[in-house]
Amino acid sequence: MADIDVAGALRAVGADEAAAVVRDFCEPLPSLDEVDDFGECFDRFGDAKVVLLGEATHGTSQFYRARAAITRRLIERHGFNIVAVEADWPDAARIDRHVRHHPHEASAEEAFARFPTWMWRNVEMHDFVEWLRTHNAKLPSRQRVQFSGLDIYSLGASIAAVLAYLGRVDPQEAMKARQRYGCLTPWQNDPSRYGSATRFLDKSPCEDAVVAQLRELLDNRLIYLRREGDFFDAEQNARIVHTAEHYYRLMYRSATDSWNLRDRHMFDTLARLLTARGNEAKAVVWAHNSHVGNAAATAMGWQGEFNIGESCRAAFGEAAALIGFGTDRGTVAAADDWGGPMRLKTILPCRPDSYERVFRQAFVEKSLTDWRTGDKKELRDVLSKPRLERAIGVVYRPDTELYSHYFEAILPDQFDAYVWFEETTPVTPLSGAKPHGAPDTYPFGL
Repeated sequence: MADIDVAGALRAVGADEAAAVVRDFCEPLPSLDEVDDFGECFDRFGDAKVVLLGEATHGTSQFYRARAAITRRLIERHGFNIVAVEADWPDAARIDRHVRHHPHEASAEEAFARFPTWMWRNVEMHDFVEWLRTHNAKLPSRQRVQFSGLDIYSLGASIAAVLAYLGRVDPQEAMKARQRYGCLTPWQNDPSRYGSATRFLDKSPCEDAVVAQLRELLDNRLIYLRREGDFFDAEQNARIVHTAEHYYRLMYRSATDSWNLRDRHMFDTLARLLTARGNEAKAVVWAHNSHVGNAAATAMGWQGEFNIGESCRAAFGEAAALIGFGTDRGTVAAADDWGGPMRLKTILPCRPDSYERVFRQAFVEKSLTDWRTGDKKELRDVLSKPRLERAIGVVYRPDTELYSHYFEAILPDQFDAYVWFEETTPVTPLSGAKPHGAPDTYPFGL
């Protein structure tokens, strides 16, 4: 414990001086109620190919509302046409059909019904989705902004999507696919049990089957495109099944390898979305800070992990803008443990050896600090001393906050800019009822 105290004291040195410099360079932000004014502050990122918008928690209203305002501005004024989020592909596809006014596809499940439901099934998200639907209604079909998920957790839903697609375009192949995927059937509702069951085996009993199914689907690409124009969704779901099978095996063997597999999949999905959209493609990504910041500038990277932000920096260079978000205190929607119920939890005031403490002591309630361009050497220098950074996901454990939620980072190498809210409040979960007059494509309905 003494070593931790000494390390913390060393990290805290110079925090007041750093806060004074941040105060001089940061730009106060308008109220989130002034959506256009708030979004206008981010016009400087409009020339990017990809803008990655983070969040320091998965349950904070201000982060969602800020990302919505920024994204609206980038779409309306700067031609961004893809919104890609840290969410399951099949659930996001239901949102996409809704916002792009595509035909409704029946599903036995609600959208975003898997834990943590509040992460996307909330009022803040609903408001953005409805804005996007209204915005798209004014555009020709090919120009409408799409909404896609990047994540890999949808094993059961993705299997169902592949089988449904093949049932339409190739019923005989659908029968073969059902047999191949049958190996995973016992684990679809709880795929982590599959990883546990295979952790002592040299080879997965289902690996060959899911690889064969993906290969068969790709081999028939041209045939299926002639029968039904949209092949991308089916291919993506088959890729998810393949990746998810591998991911759940790795979970019990290596946290680093499973993290890297997941983020590689998310980046590859983003790259495929951009390629499919063509030369005019421009994407906004919504994900946690731990995914969108450059992992190479954090303890994650120092222990061998990489992420979407690092991959975007390597692939797109200065055409990728990495924007982090932070807060000092308030309340957040989070669970005590994975799979547990959502609770409204109090966020502890930040540690004295953290970046959050520097921004709190700048005494600017809402701010944007951008160190990419101009004469910002002094700002970058004072922020380049390694400090702790807080990361709250869908689980928040205040009693073990240092060990559970803080990691070391070098902020100006991790992000290009940082959005700060001194005090924050939780997202508001949706009740689940479909509003009166909502179309059949309404994605959050029961």
